[in-house]
Amino acid sequence: MTSRAKAMVLASFVADSLALGAHWIYNTDEIDRLIGRVDKLLAPLPGSYHHGKLRGDFTHYGDQAMVLLESLILRQGFSLPDFAADWQRLFTGGYRGYIDQATAATLENMGRSLPLTQVGSQSSDLGGAARIAPLVYQYRDNRARLLKAVRQQTALTHNNPMTLAGADFLAKTVWATLHGTVPASAMASALNEGVADCDLDLRIRSGLDSGGQDTRATIKRFGQMCSIAAALPGAIHLVLTYPDDLRAALSENVMAGGDSAARGLAAGMILGAALGEAAIPEEWTRAMVRGNDIMQLLAELDRLS
Repeated sequence: MTSRAKAMVLASFVADSLALGAHWIYNTDEIDRLIGRVDKLLAPLPGSYHHGKLRGDFTHYGDQAMVLLESLILRQGFSLPDFAADWQRLFTGGYRGYIDQATAATLENMGRSLPLTQVGSQSSDLGGAARIAPLVYQYRDNRARLLKAVRQQTALTHNNPMTLAGADFLAKTVWATLHGTVPASAMASALNEGVADCDLDLRIRSGLDSGGQDTRATIKRFGQMCSIAAALPGAIHLVLTYPDDLRAALSENVMAGGDSAARGLAAGMILGAALGEAAIPEEWTRAMVRGNDIMQLLAELDRLS
């Protein structure tokens, strides 16, 4: 399982980095015209939300997942106060990247010295739930501890019932996939356990029914935006439509436009857990600025466990 657990983390990070070049371009014709098929890691376009980032960097989502991974080692496990301090330090130390509304609201609430259980924004974006791959790696043998940690880290910045329900669904899905269940069955099982949001439950079911359909049309129908109500069904569609081809899944994700980074973090995590390291294009992992750091950090986590 260790190899597939590493692939789960790597695939999640590389999906975010692959999305950087076209992230938040909603017009897919514009992606075709300005960039072409995204099958390699690219720097963002001038004037984009991520202007100043380099090829192989992460979006602000991936940067937060990286802080989570580093925090697990520095603190020898997950604790909400420690992670909150490490997360806050990322954005108050001259951060070179985009600060979204959820981050800005959380930082503002932290500045007001609210309790950590109350600092999270009300954002319903998938981004807060999609950055959990390091936690799945750390607690892959302790499902109860994983689910508790996932909820806490998500609520720190996205204290919204729908986002929390989606984070729980994702954690259960990836955990079961790592333990040998095929993703489609893992998602069905997580759904059967219950999703604590009726609307998200229905949207997940729509995602589960969308396997094999045209990806651009399907993601446009679900919605290309950041909201978990749109983005999670899109991620589910990618997993079901390309169950044996991580490269195609992550490339088609970017070509579908919108918030491809959050969708990619989630879909990459599940497919990496299912398919293992061999499914991840080597040129992608080599091109990640922090690819070697991730492998070293995972090795350190193994040493500490």
